[in-house]
Amino acid sequence: MGRDTVAEIITSIRNADMDKKRVVRITSTNINENIVKILLREGFIENARKHRENNKNFLVLTLRHRRNRKVPYRNILNLKRISRPGLRIYSNSQQIPRILGGMGIVIISTSRGIMTDREARLEGIGGEFLCYIW
Repeated sequence: MGRDTVAEIITSIRNADMDKKRVVRITSTNINENIVKILLREGFIENARKHRENNKNFLVLTLRHRRNRKVPYRNILNLKRISRPGLRIYSNSQQIPRILGGMGIVIISTSRGIMTDREARLEGIGGEFLCYIW
């Protein structure tokens, strides 16, 4: 049985955010690298770098946290896995949802690579919904 690497990266980031950790280490795959590039470009994480240990590649992510500690802690990053190995969710470009009226993003796996909902709408292509981020 194969591993669901997208669910693993989402769970790792969500757990680190809830535990107020600043650094997350995840395995490096092509899908994970593309998702991290989107998170970095959209401003959901601060930094990402590659790390090699025992002939295995890892991605080390630096999460973004609030500096003000007087107010109660709230999660900044909300991630939700949509399509999964047991139930794939596909859509065309007209039916891609807008998360929080465009404040969040949908990461989509298309025939032209992994991209955000905005990029897919501009190019007029649909694909498989990987996750929602807001």
